[in-house]
Amino acid sequence: MRRLLSCLIAASCAAVLAAQTRTTLDIYLVDVEGGNATLFVAPSGESILIDTGNGGPVAVRDGDRIMAAVKDAGLSQIDHLITTHYHGDHYGAMENVAGRIPIRDFIDHGSNVQPNPATDEFLQKVYPGLYGKSRHTVAKPGDRVAMKGVDVRVVASAGQSLTSALPGAGGANPYCSAYKAKDADPSENAQSVGTHYTFGRFKAVHMGDLTWNKEHDLMCPSNRLGTVDLFVVSHHGQPISNSEVLVHALQPRVAILNNGTRKGGQPDAMKVLFSSPRLEDLWQIHFSLLSGQEYTVPGLFIANGIDEQPAAMPIAAAAAPAPGPGGAPPPAHNGPAYWIKVSAKEDGSFTVTNARNGFSKTYAASR
Repeated sequence: MRRLLSCLIAASCAAVLAAQTRTTLDIYLVDVEGGNATLFVAPSGESILIDTGNGGPVAVRDGDRIMAAVKDAGLSQIDHLITTHYHGDHYGAMENVAGRIPIRDFIDHGSNVQPNPATDEFLQKVYPGLYGKSRHTVAKPGDRVAMKGVDVRVVASAGQSLTSALPGAGGANPYCSAYKAKDADPSENAQSVGTHYTFGRFKAVHMGDLTWNKEHDLMCPSNRLGTVDLFVVSHHGQPISNSEVLVHALQPRVAILNNGTRKGGQPDAMKVLFSSPRLEDLWQIHFSLLSGQEYTVPGLFIANGIDEQPAAMPIAAAAAPAPGPGGAPPPAHNGPAYWIKVSAKEDGSFTVTNARNGFSKTYAASR
């Protein structure tokens, strides 16, 4: 018993020490097998978790993976949980995570626009009980999310976008002239909460699953966001998002693709990413069968594989599986899952680390 108590005290002290000595904005992109879970931790120790991965039979798995990042960051609570939209790969493990660590503020875009029985039941019977003892915030474009030392702005929510430019932004967007609209998106994807982060000279954007036409609404005719250092690739790297008017105008130096083995990474999206004007590197949470060798990145930059790794990846990209519940389940790995971590300094420099192989690369501050 004494030994257990000593271990608990030591772990608690280590977490406190980590919070006291942190000088960087740390960003963990957690592998939730093609869902989303991204943890931001400021030097102050304040935190924002964006989405909670998948639910159903894998909710515990994804909750475990999120909590591993929380532990690594030395957190005892989540200050803000942003649910970008009500798709199961984004809110699925929320109840599991909320049962394991206090969450002080639950942020979302408001009413669901894409009813289905599982989501309706969650929103009516479960979600109010989770935020009932904390705070519930409906995000609007232009809102700030409180995080000491970091300027966090909501730039899209509930199908609406920022109408005034962020500081230093607002110039004409040259990519608007070639833009071609796609069919209107009536789904929850178009309602996604998008956020912009400024830490000194370092800037990052996370747009959830915001889709093509909504990207145009935000970025045309003027670029309201300016350029960024880090782009968390939208919608797992699918081509129904990630238009040139967004990606090329942001000119990220690094993009990180939070994809699944068979979700995201299609050639049309990868072409946009690889041709972005300032891009130095693309990192991936998973290798993508939908990229093949033609459109993928070196293995050093990929955090996770699958349990039954093929001997060789074909050069040609695989066709994306048909949407809907009738298809075969995607390949997954149920062993250790690895995150990609970004540690940013106020001078604008930052380091990206692949937890699987320990490979890291530091990007100097932009001139």
